[in-house]
Amino acid sequence: MQAIAFDLSLPIEHADSLFTIEQPQPIAKGKDLLVKVEAISVNPVDAKIRLRARPEKGDAKVLGYDAAGTVTQVGDDCELFNVGDKVYYAGDMNRQGSNAEYQLVDERLVGKAPSCLTNAEIAALPLTALTAYEMLFDRLQVDIQDSYQSQPNRLLITGGAGGVGSIMIQLVKAICPEVQVIASASREASRKWCEKMGADVVINHNNGIAKELENAGINSVTHIASITHTHLHFDDFAQVIQPQGKICLIDDPATPLNIQALKAKSVSLHWELMFTRSLFQTEDMIKQHLILKEVAELVDDGKVISTLSENFGKINVENLKKAHSLIESNQSIGKIVLEGF
Repeated sequence: MQAIAFDLSLPIEHADSLFTIEQPQPIAKGKDLLVKVEAISVNPVDAKIRLRARPEKGDAKVLGYDAAGTVTQVGDDCELFNVGDKVYYAGDMNRQGSNAEYQLVDERLVGKAPSCLTNAEIAALPLTALTAYEMLFDRLQVDIQDSYQSQPNRLLITGGAGGVGSIMIQLVKAICPEVQVIASASREASRKWCEKMGADVVINHNNGIAKELENAGINSVTHIASITHTHLHFDDFAQVIQPQGKICLIDDPATPLNIQALKAKSVSLHWELMFTRSLFQTEDMIKQHLILKEVAELVDDGKVISTLSENFGKINVENLKKAHSLIESNQSIGKIVLEGF
Protein backbone atom coordinates (compact mmCIF):
# COMPACT_ATOMS: atom_id res chain seq x y z
CA MET A 1 0.00 0.00 0.00
CA GLN A 2 1.01 3.61 -0.50
CA ALA A 3 1.82 5.92 2.42
CA ILE A 4 3.41 9.35 2.93
CA ALA A 5 6.15 9.58 5.56
CA PHE A 6 9.16 11.48 6.91
CA ASP A 7 12.49 10.34 8.39
CA LEU A 8 14.22 13.65 9.16
CA SER A 9 12.95 16.82 10.82
CA LEU A 10 13.16 19.24 7.91
CA PRO A 11 11.45 22.50 6.91
CA ILE A 12 8.34 21.72 4.91
CA GLU A 13 9.86 23.46 1.83
CA HIS A 14 12.69 20.90 1.75
CA ALA A 15 12.39 18.34 -1.04
CA ASP A 16 12.66 15.44 1.43
CA SER A 17 10.43 16.75 4.24
CA LEU A 18 7.71 14.29 3.16
CA PHE A 19 7.93 11.43 0.66
CA THR A 20 5.95 8.46 -0.64
CA ILE A 21 6.74 4.92 0.49
CA GLU A 22 5.31 1.47 -0.19
CA GLN A 23 4.37 -0.71 2.79
CA PRO A 24 2.70 -4.11 3.22
CA GLN A 25 -1.03 -3.86 3.92
CA PRO A 26 -1.53 -4.47 7.67
CA ILE A 27 -3.64 -7.28 9.14
CA ALA A 28 -6.16 -6.60 11.89
CA LYS A 29 -5.71 -8.54 15.15
CA GLY A 30 -7.06 -8.22 18.67
CA LYS A 31 -9.05 -5.02 19.10
CA ASP A 32 -7.71 -3.46 15.89
CA LEU A 33 -9.73 -2.45 12.87
CA LEU A 34 -8.18 -2.23 9.42
CA VAL A 35 -9.61 0.89 7.80
CA LYS A 36 -9.43 1.91 4.15
CA VAL A 37 -8.63 5.61 4.49
CA GLU A 38 -10.84 7.81 2.31
CA ALA A 39 -10.15 11.29 3.68
CA ILE A 40 -7.81 12.90 6.21
CA SER A 41 -7.31 16.30 7.77
CA VAL A 42 -4.11 18.01 8.86
CA ASN A 43 -3.61 19.38 12.38
CA PRO A 44 -0.88 21.39 14.14
CA VAL A 45 0.27 18.15 15.82
CA ASP A 46 1.28 16.79 12.39
CA ALA A 47 3.68 19.68 11.87
CA LYS A 48 4.95 19.58 15.47
CA ILE A 49 5.83 15.90 15.28
CA ARG A 50 7.44 16.29 11.86
CA LEU A 51 9.69 19.03 13.26
CA ARG A 52 10.44 17.53 16.69
CA ALA A 53 10.17 13.75 16.68
CA ARG A 54 12.82 12.26 14.44
CA PRO A 55 12.12 8.54 13.79
CA GLU A 56 14.64 5.84 14.65
CA LYS A 57 17.46 5.57 12.11
CA GLY A 58 16.32 3.65 9.06
CA ASP A 59 12.62 4.02 9.89
CA ALA A 60 10.02 6.26 8.30
CA LYS A 61 7.13 7.68 10.30
CA VAL A 62 3.69 8.00 8.74
CA LEU A 63 1.88 11.04 10.15
CA GLY A 64 -1.84 11.73 10.20
CA TYR A 65 -4.22 11.91 13.17
CA ASP A 66 -7.60 12.34 11.53
CA ALA A 67 -9.33 9.95 9.17
CA ALA A 68 -12.64 8.96 7.68
CA GLY A 69 -12.90 5.58 6.01
CA THR A 70 -14.42 2.13 5.78
CA VAL A 71 -13.69 -0.91 7.94
CA THR A 72 -12.26 -3.69 5.77
CA GLN A 73 -11.17 -6.14 8.48
CA VAL A 74 -11.81 -6.58 12.22
CA GLY A 75 -9.60 -8.24 14.84
CA ASP A 76 -10.70 -11.32 16.78
CA ASP A 77 -11.49 -9.28 19.91
CA CYS A 78 -13.50 -6.51 18.21
CA GLU A 79 -17.05 -6.02 19.43
CA LEU A 80 -18.05 -2.53 18.26
CA PHE A 81 -17.74 -2.60 14.47
CA ASN A 82 -18.27 -4.77 11.41
CA VAL A 83 -16.69 -4.90 7.97
CA GLY A 84 -18.28 -2.20 5.83
CA ASP A 85 -18.91 0.29 8.63
CA LYS A 86 -18.11 3.93 7.85
CA VAL A 87 -15.93 5.27 10.65
CA TYR A 88 -13.93 8.27 11.84
CA TYR A 89 -11.16 8.63 14.41
CA ALA A 90 -7.99 10.47 15.45
CA GLY A 91 -5.79 7.46 16.17
CA ASP A 92 -2.72 6.98 18.33
CA MET A 93 0.61 8.85 18.35
CA ASN A 94 2.49 5.59 19.02
CA ARG A 95 1.39 4.00 15.74
CA GLN A 96 1.62 4.69 12.03
CA GLY A 97 -0.82 7.41 11.01
CA SER A 98 -3.62 8.01 8.54
CA ASN A 99 -1.52 9.37 5.65
CA ALA A 100 -1.77 5.92 4.12
CA GLU A 101 -4.20 3.87 2.04
CA TYR A 102 -4.93 1.55 4.99
CA GLN A 103 -4.50 2.02 8.74
CA LEU A 104 -4.78 -0.11 11.87
CA VAL A 105 -6.61 1.54 14.77
CA ASP A 106 -7.92 0.30 18.11
CA GLU A 107 -11.72 0.17 17.94
CA ARG A 108 -12.01 1.92 21.33
CA LEU A 109 -10.70 5.09 19.65
CA VAL A 110 -13.16 4.92 16.74
CA GLY A 111 -16.71 6.12 16.15
CA LYS A 112 -19.27 5.38 13.46
CA ALA A 113 -19.21 8.34 11.09
CA PRO A 114 -22.06 10.83 10.83
CA SER A 115 -24.41 9.67 8.06
CA CYS A 116 -25.20 13.11 6.65
CA LEU A 117 -21.69 14.29 5.69
CA THR A 118 -19.20 13.62 2.91
CA ASN A 119 -15.92 11.86 3.66
CA ALA A 120 -14.09 15.19 3.55
CA GLU A 121 -16.53 16.82 5.96
CA ILE A 122 -16.24 13.87 8.34
CA ALA A 123 -12.43 13.86 8.33
CA ALA A 124 -12.41 17.45 9.61
CA LEU A 125 -14.01 16.42 12.91
CA PRO A 126 -12.43 13.71 15.08
CA LEU A 127 -9.19 15.07 16.59
CA THR A 128 -10.54 18.53 17.28
CA ALA A 129 -13.91 17.24 18.50
CA LEU A 130 -12.19 14.89 20.94
CA THR A 131 -9.84 17.62 22.13
CA ALA A 132 -12.62 20.17 22.55
CA TYR A 133 -14.96 17.71 24.28
CA GLU A 134 -12.29 16.56 26.73
CA MET A 135 -11.32 20.17 27.48
CA LEU A 136 -14.92 21.22 28.04
CA PHE A 137 -16.27 18.31 30.04
CA ASP A 138 -13.36 16.25 31.42
CA ARG A 139 -11.12 19.18 32.40
CA LEU A 140 -13.13 22.44 32.64
CA GLN A 141 -16.52 20.89 33.47
CA VAL A 142 -18.35 23.83 31.93
CA ASP A 143 -21.62 21.90 32.12
CA ILE A 144 -21.56 21.96 35.93
CA GLN A 145 -23.02 25.03 37.62
CA ASP A 146 -23.42 25.43 41.37
CA SER A 147 -26.94 26.11 42.59
CA TYR A 148 -25.87 29.35 44.28
CA GLN A 149 -24.42 30.88 41.09
CA SER A 150 -26.41 33.94 40.09
CA GLN A 151 -25.18 33.96 36.47
CA PRO A 152 -24.57 31.22 33.86
CA ASN A 153 -21.02 30.06 33.26
CA ARG A 154 -18.92 32.20 30.91
CA LEU A 155 -16.33 30.46 28.71
CA LEU A 156 -13.48 32.31 27.00
CA ILE A 157 -11.93 30.49 24.01
CA THR A 158 -8.70 31.94 22.60
CA GLY A 159 -8.08 31.25 18.92
CA GLY A 160 -11.74 30.52 18.32
CA ALA A 161 -11.45 30.24 14.52
CA GLY A 162 -8.95 27.37 14.56
CA GLY A 163 -9.84 23.71 14.35
CA VAL A 164 -10.35 23.14 18.08
CA GLY A 165 -12.03 26.49 18.69
CA SER A 166 -14.45 26.00 15.79
CA ILE A 167 -15.84 22.74 17.10
CA MET A 168 -15.62 23.80 20.76
CA ILE A 169 -17.94 26.75 20.20
CA GLN A 170 -20.48 24.42 18.61
CA LEU A 171 -20.23 21.70 21.26
CA VAL A 172 -20.85 24.18 24.06
CA LYS A 173 -23.90 25.60 22.33
CA ALA A 174 -25.24 22.15 21.46
CA ILE A 175 -24.76 20.53 24.88
CA CYS A 176 -25.07 23.41 27.37
CA PRO A 177 -26.54 26.38 25.48
CA GLU A 178 -26.91 28.48 28.62
CA VAL A 179 -23.12 28.96 28.78
CA GLN A 180 -22.00 32.28 27.31
CA VAL A 181 -19.20 31.76 24.79
CA ILE A 182 -16.63 34.50 24.19
CA ALA A 183 -14.21 33.65 21.36
CA SER A 184 -11.07 35.55 20.41
CA ALA A 185 -10.05 36.24 16.81
CA SER A 186 -7.73 38.85 15.31
CA ARG A 187 -8.77 38.99 11.65
CA GLU A 188 -12.11 39.88 10.09
CA ALA A 189 -12.35 36.46 8.41
CA SER A 190 -11.66 34.77 11.74
CA ARG A 191 -14.25 36.92 13.49
CA LYS A 192 -16.91 36.01 10.94
CA TRP A 193 -16.02 32.31 11.24
CA CYS A 194 -16.43 32.41 15.04
CA GLU A 195 -19.80 34.08 14.63
CA LYS A 196 -20.81 31.40 12.11
CA MET A 197 -19.85 28.70 14.61
CA GLY A 198 -22.15 30.29 17.21
CA ALA A 199 -19.99 32.46 19.50
CA ASP A 200 -22.01 34.94 21.57
CA VAL A 201 -19.20 37.52 21.66
CA VAL A 202 -16.00 37.81 19.60
CA ILE A 203 -13.04 39.86 20.84
CA ASN A 204 -9.62 40.67 19.35
CA HIS A 205 -6.88 39.09 21.46
CA ASN A 206 -4.26 41.34 19.82
CA ASN A 207 -5.76 44.27 21.71
CA GLY A 208 -5.43 42.50 25.07
CA ILE A 209 -7.90 40.01 26.53
CA ALA A 210 -8.73 42.01 29.67
CA LYS A 211 -9.20 45.27 27.77
CA GLU A 212 -11.39 43.65 25.10
CA LEU A 213 -13.60 41.95 27.69
CA GLU A 214 -14.02 45.26 29.51
CA ASN A 215 -14.98 46.97 26.25
CA ALA A 216 -17.56 44.22 25.69
CA GLY A 217 -19.04 44.84 29.16
CA ILE A 218 -17.79 41.52 30.55
CA ASN A 219 -16.17 41.75 33.97
CA SER A 220 -14.96 38.18 34.34
CA VAL A 221 -15.21 34.61 33.04
CA THR A 222 -15.65 31.32 34.89
CA HIS A 223 -13.71 29.13 32.43
CA ILE A 224 -10.90 29.66 29.92
CA ALA A 225 -9.93 27.32 27.08
CA SER A 226 -6.52 28.51 25.94
CA ILE A 227 -5.79 26.99 22.55
CA THR A 228 -2.83 29.04 21.39
CA HIS A 229 -0.22 31.56 22.62
CA THR A 230 -1.03 30.93 26.27
CA HIS A 231 2.16 32.69 27.41
CA LEU A 232 1.05 35.94 25.76
CA HIS A 233 -2.33 35.99 27.46
CA PHE A 234 -1.66 34.37 30.84
CA ASP A 235 -1.42 37.58 32.85
CA ASP A 236 -4.77 38.66 31.45
CA PHE A 237 -6.20 35.21 32.26
CA ALA A 238 -5.20 35.65 35.90
CA GLN A 239 -6.93 39.03 35.89
CA VAL A 240 -10.24 38.07 34.25
CA ILE A 241 -10.83 34.58 35.67
CA GLN A 242 -13.35 34.43 38.50
CA PRO A 243 -12.33 33.08 41.91
CA GLN A 244 -12.39 29.26 41.85
CA GLY A 245 -12.50 29.30 38.08
CA LYS A 246 -10.81 26.85 35.72
CA ILE A 247 -8.23 27.30 32.95
CA CYS A 248 -7.25 24.59 30.44
CA LEU A 249 -4.53 24.81 27.81
CA ILE A 250 -3.40 22.61 24.94
CA ASP A 251 -0.42 24.49 23.49
CA ASP A 252 3.24 24.46 24.54
CA PRO A 253 3.92 27.88 26.10
CA ALA A 254 7.10 29.50 24.81
CA THR A 255 7.96 30.90 28.25
CA PRO A 256 7.21 29.70 31.82
CA LEU A 257 3.79 30.60 33.19
CA ASN A 258 3.42 32.48 36.45
CA ILE A 259 0.98 30.02 38.01
CA GLN A 260 1.36 31.68 41.41
CA ALA A 261 -0.82 34.45 39.99
CA LEU A 262 -3.72 31.97 40.25
CA LYS A 263 -3.27 31.12 43.94
CA ALA A 264 -5.23 33.96 45.55
CA LYS A 265 -8.30 33.05 43.50
CA SER A 266 -7.86 29.27 43.99
CA VAL A 267 -7.98 28.85 40.21
CA SER A 268 -7.30 25.35 38.86
CA LEU A 269 -5.01 24.89 35.85
CA HIS A 270 -5.50 21.90 33.55
CA TRP A 271 -3.64 20.39 30.61
CA GLU A 272 -5.35 18.59 27.76
CA LEU A 273 -3.70 16.15 25.38
CA MET A 274 -6.17 14.21 23.30
CA PHE A 275 -3.69 11.32 22.96
CA THR A 276 -3.29 10.68 26.70
CA ARG A 277 -5.79 7.82 26.76
CA SER A 278 -4.12 5.96 23.87
CA LEU A 279 -0.54 6.80 24.92
CA PHE A 280 -1.07 5.23 28.35
CA GLN A 281 -3.72 2.67 27.38
CA THR A 282 -5.94 4.00 30.14
CA GLU A 283 -8.83 1.93 31.43
CA ASP A 284 -11.27 4.47 30.02
CA MET A 285 -9.93 4.45 26.44
CA ILE A 286 -13.41 3.56 25.21
CA LYS A 287 -14.52 7.05 26.30
CA GLN A 288 -13.20 8.32 22.97
CA HIS A 289 -15.48 5.90 21.11
CA LEU A 290 -18.39 7.24 23.16
CA ILE A 291 -17.45 10.88 22.55
CA LEU A 292 -17.26 10.32 18.79
CA LYS A 293 -20.63 8.55 18.93
CA GLU A 294 -22.17 11.56 20.68
CA VAL A 295 -20.60 14.01 18.21
CA ALA A 296 -21.92 11.99 15.26
CA GLU A 297 -25.42 12.11 16.76
CA LEU A 298 -25.16 15.89 17.21
CA VAL A 299 -24.12 16.24 13.58
CA ASP A 300 -26.91 14.03 12.29
CA ASP A 301 -29.40 15.96 14.44
CA GLY A 302 -28.27 19.21 12.81
CA LYS A 303 -26.79 20.67 16.01
CA VAL A 304 -23.14 20.60 14.89
CA ILE A 305 -21.69 21.22 11.42
CA SER A 306 -18.37 20.18 9.92
CA THR A 307 -15.52 22.64 10.41
CA LEU A 308 -14.05 21.87 6.97
CA SER A 309 -12.80 25.12 5.44
CA GLU A 310 -10.45 23.98 2.64
CA ASN A 311 -10.14 20.78 0.60
CA PHE A 312 -6.65 20.51 -0.90
CA GLY A 313 -7.52 17.53 -3.12
CA LYS A 314 -5.81 14.15 -3.35
CA ILE A 315 -3.70 12.70 -0.53
CA ASN A 316 -0.22 13.13 -1.98
CA VAL A 317 3.11 14.69 -1.07
CA GLU A 318 2.49 17.98 -2.86
CA ASN A 319 -0.89 18.61 -1.23
CA LEU A 320 0.27 17.50 2.21
CA LYS A 321 3.16 19.93 2.02
CA LYS A 322 0.71 22.72 1.15
CA ALA A 323 -1.40 21.79 4.16
CA HIS A 324 1.58 21.67 6.55
CA SER A 325 2.77 25.03 5.25
CA LEU A 326 -0.60 26.68 5.91
CA ILE A 327 -0.85 25.11 9.37
CA GLU A 328 2.63 26.41 10.24
CA SER A 329 1.68 29.93 9.11
CA ASN A 330 -0.92 30.15 11.94
CA GLN A 331 -3.31 31.65 9.39
CA SER A 332 -5.59 28.67 8.84
CA ILE A 333 -9.30 28.83 9.66
CA GLY A 334 -11.28 25.72 10.48
CA LYS A 335 -9.86 22.47 9.09
CA ILE A 336 -7.82 21.53 6.01
CA VAL A 337 -8.80 18.22 4.40
CA LEU A 338 -7.37 15.92 1.72
CA GLU A 339 -9.40 13.18 0.06
CA GLY A 340 -8.51 9.98 -1.80
CA PHE A 341 -5.26 8.54 -3.15
